[in-house]
Amino acid sequence: MSWAGPLGALIGFGLGLLEYRLMSAVVIGALRRTDRSETEAERADYERRIRILRAVLVVMTIGVMPVLGFVIGRTVFG
Repeated sequence: MSWAGPLGALIGFGLGLLEYRLMSAVVIGALRRTDRSETEAERADYERRIRILRAVLVVMTIGVMPVLGFVIGRTVFG
């Protein structure tokens, strides 16, 4: 059994988690600083959009990077 795929997936997960932490801190922090909501309804809508963005970032980084790491590990090493 080759450990290249699972090891690549584990490395991809770690990198994806790191990438998510960095990107979400920068992007969501910038969005919160530029919030121009005047009413509570606007603020709630803005926060809802930030939650959607956070979910998309999770799928793109933590969800895709392990798959990519697995494929690269299997392709390159075995």
